[in-house]
Amino acid sequence: MGDNRRDFLKKGALLGLAGIAKGLVGENKINQLESISANLEEKDKFTLLPLPYSYNALEPYIDAQTMEIHYSKHHQGYVNNLNKIVSTNIDYLSSDEIKCTHVDKFTSPAVRNNLGGHFNHTLFWTLLKPNPKGEANLPTGKIAEAIKKEFKSFDDFKKDFSEKAGKIFGSGWCWLVVQDGKLKIITTPNQDNPLMKVQQENEDLFAPQKKPILALDIWEHAYYLKHQNKRADYIANWWNIVNWEMVEKLFNSK
Repeated sequence: MGDNRRDFLKKGALLGLAGIAKGLVGENKINQLESISANLEEKDKFTLLPLPYSYNALEPYIDAQTMEIHYSKHHQGYVNNLNKIVSTNIDYLSSDEIKCTHVDKFTSPAVRNNLGGHFNHTLFWTLLKPNPKGEANLPTGKIAEAIKKEFKSFDDFKKDFSEKAGKIFGSGWCWLVVQDGKLKIITTPNQDNPLMKVQQENEDLFAPQKKPILALDIWEHAYYLKHQNKRADYIANWWNIVNWEMVEKLFNSK
């Protein structure tokens, strides 16, 4: 495959990812996401968006060292790996978009793992917000109503979500998704996400028809420096810094 086609694939991949992310992260991130496309012509590579807060902004719930390593090493690593993937490892698509809904068509695990890792973390950072005073952090608006309707109460939802996140074997993610207008809690292994076709417990292989609106990273690198093996403590702390305003925007978006 020639250089022109290789450039075409990489540009398609970046634009596809930016397109998904733009639909998920809400209006307040559109300018940042559009900057990815602007940089595309100059750099022709995947790029890491800046964090919307400082490394220490989420303390005491997530410590600065964990945030710095998580963002600048792990997430940056996915971006670097994507930029190293040569065209021969990617099966050509007739579409000019490479995104998570298409990732199952690739034979290279590196594409699935690194594109998933880049997408998941890009969304994850926007779903966190500082809470330095430790104020009560509860959803409001339509998402609060939907949670109460589907799970009876926020406390019931919180318990269900926390239990599912805590039971993930190894590394993975826990999600709140919208499917057919209803809320559902699901988990995915590794860097898979609800936009991919993945095997769920007690389910057949499902098509990417679930829109993620809340995500929790359960990889050990997200919490081990502070909490060691106490995943439950990490999950309990995370509820204090959920960005419910962003969840509401994602829930209301089409």
